[in-house]
Amino acid sequence: MQSNGGSKMIIYTYDKTFDGLLSCIFFAYENKKFPGMILSVADQKPLFADEQYHVNSDGEKSKRVWRSLEKKLSRTARNMMLSVWLSELPETEMLLFRYIRKNIDHPKGVELNFGDEDILRVKEIAQKVGRESHRLIEFIRFQKTADGIWFAPVSPRYNVLSLLVKHFRSRYADQPWIIYDTNRNYGLYYDTRTVEEVSFLPEDFAALKPGKLSEEQLSDEELFFQQMWKAYFRSITIKERLNLKLQRQHMPKRYWKYLTEMQ
Repeated sequence: MQSNGGSKMIIYTYDKTFDGLLSCIFFAYENKKFPGMILSVADQKPLFADEQYHVNSDGEKSKRVWRSLEKKLSRTARNMMLSVWLSELPETEMLLFRYIRKNIDHPKGVELNFGDEDILRVKEIAQKVGRESHRLIEFIRFQKTADGIWFAPVSPRYNVLSLLVKHFRSRYADQPWIIYDTNRNYGLYYDTRTVEEVSFLPEDFAALKPGKLSEEQLSDEELFFQQMWKAYFRSITIKERLNLKLQRQHMPKRYWKYLTEMQ
């Protein structure tokens, strides 16, 4: 892989944050050193590299890059970039770096040039992340805990919890809830006023990961309704008409783990 139009391999390392990535953009233009790879500090580095730079996250510099993107890109395109970031795919950093660079360098931006592989790829990933967030909204099941908090474990393919806040904050405005990502061991807690990030200690997380709270953790009301819901689901199931293939199309099996009716 080449950078700077020559044969040099330039590597950036950064703190794996979106601000950090925008800081990498600023650093590249400021120093005219364009990377062939952008890695986190913990990532394994290639054996051969001509130049390597660690780019510190700088809030002011990242804001300057974002403001320039606001002038070049539509809100839709900027949201697509954020969705690609949330995908956490291995290609994310360099894909976004190329996407941003192409739009900055072009007089009017190139966000609608879907003949460009990077522009098309950003759109494809953003659509996948969007579908994941919409499906989570559809399949999330809350369990009422003994202390009155509504708890919903999820295991999304992409890091989409932030995309769910607006819906659930509006839908359940007057009740406290936690939506918890068991793949990444963090969740969002809404106390009926604000939303904050929370995480469990390793020993607590191990018991939580299966997704089904123990009877001691659930309210008596929740236990009753779970039993009623399972009984209702069994009663309406006609075995002779069961079509598992169709069921999986509408309700992919990877979501079953946390669905009360499927346990």
